Amino acid sequence: MPDRGFTPTQLAARAAYLLRGNDLGTMTSAAPKLYPHMWSWDAAFVSIGLAPLSVERAVVELDTLLSAQWSNGMIPHIVFAGGVDGYFPGPSRWEVGRLAAHAPREVQTSGITQPPVHAIAVQRILDHARRHGRSTRAVADEFLDRRWPDLMRWHRWLARARDIGGNGRIAIFHGWESGMDNSPRWDTAYANVAVDEVPAFRREDLAHVADPGERPSDVEYARYLWLLEEMKAARYEDDVLAETMSFAVEDIFVSAVFALSCEVLAEIGEEESRPHADVRELHEWADRFRRGVVDSTDARTGAAKDFDLRSGKWVATDTLAMFAPLLSGGLDRRTERALLRTFEGPKFCGHPDLRYAVPPSTSPVSLDFRSREYWRGPVWPVMTWLFSWVFARRGWVERANTLRAEGLRQASGGSFAEYYEPFTGEPLGSMQQSWTAAAVLDWLG
Repeated sequence: MPDRGFTPTQLAARAAYLLRGNDLGTMTSAAPKLYPHMWSWDAAFVSIGLAPLSVERAVVELDTLLSAQWSNGMIPHIVFAGGVDGYFPGPSRWEVGRLAAHAPREVQTSGITQPPVHAIAVQRILDHARRHGRSTRAVADEFLDRRWPDLMRWHRWLARARDIGGNGRIAIFHGWESGMDNSPRWDTAYANVAVDEVPAFRREDLAHVADPGERPSDVEYARYLWLLEEMKAARYEDDVLAETMSFAVEDIFVSAVFALSCEVLAEIGEEESRPHADVRELHEWADRFRRGVVDSTDARTGAAKDFDLRSGKWVATDTLAMFAPLLSGGLDRRTERALLRTFEGPKFCGHPDLRYAVPPSTSPVSLDFRSREYWRGPVWPVMTWLFSWVFARRGWVERANTLRAEGLRQASGGSFAEYYEPFTGEPLGSMQQSWTAAAVLDWLG
């Protein structure tokens, strides 16, 4: 079984070997077969795993991603590797080079974004650089000098272009922007998307998984691609998207990640003597979006809710998103303890049938739960890593160590799967997933 696998030393060596094997030179493919390009939040986590191996290579990873940043500040969710095919939708479907005024001309990208976890990656790179000699520290310092304005532009774009209602919550226009593509969180919003004629398509993902039931259905995919057509009609302009997209939801999980990342980047700015105005702005954003997250919560349980901007309704689901306040902070102690009890209790990590005590993407007691279907039930190691890192940061050391230990037990089989069946521990999705290997390397680092 998976927990009778490799020793920590062997597992670290396999994870490092995987990242080297997925290295395309200046970027790491998210997974060699299913995801042969660079994904935004994957790249951040990958750089976290690369940092204990080579600070220099971790810096190159983020440099490559930020080199594809749009002129309005957006970091696109995919940076396409030149000369590499095998993924749909590819550049010809997005057409950002022809349609989007803000898209870069030197590289090909998608036209949407992903969760802003990049400040966490910068922090981990700096942590490792400080343990090395002067030359390695200089590489990290030069990176920060070079990219600080780009990181600020990224955060500024999110705070200004995507807080549509001024509520301190990030709006997304496609479920892909959440990173949790087919989560039950989006069922209602997707159901209200009226799909017109979608240009013919041929999916690549189904060729790389043994069971099509692990992936979104063709009906779901048609909605995904229709939203892409709506974006193209808007020429990817922020103001037009906010007015015309049929899918528009305030994503509470992304909002919490943004509040956290603003706080982390502000701390980096203070430690590294960045401009006072930037640090002040970051603190203001952290406070605003933390309040936005708390304003969405249930007063008794602390569970957070998304808000559908088109229907004008709150959307409560038993998914990882309900724990957004544990990432951003801001709850009073009593309510926070109640939310932690839910996280650790039988609805999530403490469910008696779970193979490992880590959070499934959707609660096993939910009617929406599907144990093998992408974000509707499986465990994603990178989410376990994120919660363990935040818990350690907040001083919840025992909780952080438990997640780390259970996450390593789950990964000890060495497949480094995209996600895992929560009851059996079976690896699912793509194998050799870079960010899974990266999480393991950071845990073992």
